[in-house]
Amino acid sequence: MQPVKVFTIGYGGRTRVEFLNLLRNHGVRTVADIRLNPQNAYMGTWVKAKTAGKGIEGWLTKEGIVYASFPELGNPFLELKDWRERYEALLAQRGEEMTARLRAADPPYCLLCAERFAANCHRQVVARYLAERHGVVVEDL
Repeated sequence: MQPVKVFTIGYGGRTRVEFLNLLRNHGVRTVADIRLNPQNAYMGTWVKAKTAGKGIEGWLTKEGIVYASFPELGNPFLELKDWRERYEALLAQRGEEMTARLRAADPPYCLLCAERFAANCHRQVVARYLAERHGVVVEDL
């Protein structure tokens, strides 16, 4: 059996066209939004609107890509200097519970957050957790 492929992407500094091309070129079927508060995105293009047909969910759906929000994987420690250590400890404690819905998503899926560079984002911590615990193969877009 082939391992599950998981991508990660940050929308910061990207246009919608660039973002969509990356998803399409890698065969992404589902965008897994792991922002804590996706409804508060500072740029309207990326906001999770109250109505499914609007915001990021609306335009992804029009492109044939499923949008799913996983706020349980959001980073509540974002504003702290030691956010990475705190988030890693949280995943070590509750990771299976926190990732259960995500692991049921239709692969290949892509973890989404605002930060363009994965090394600066909690999505890399989630991806590493999935790789170590569940054998997924991760690629940052």
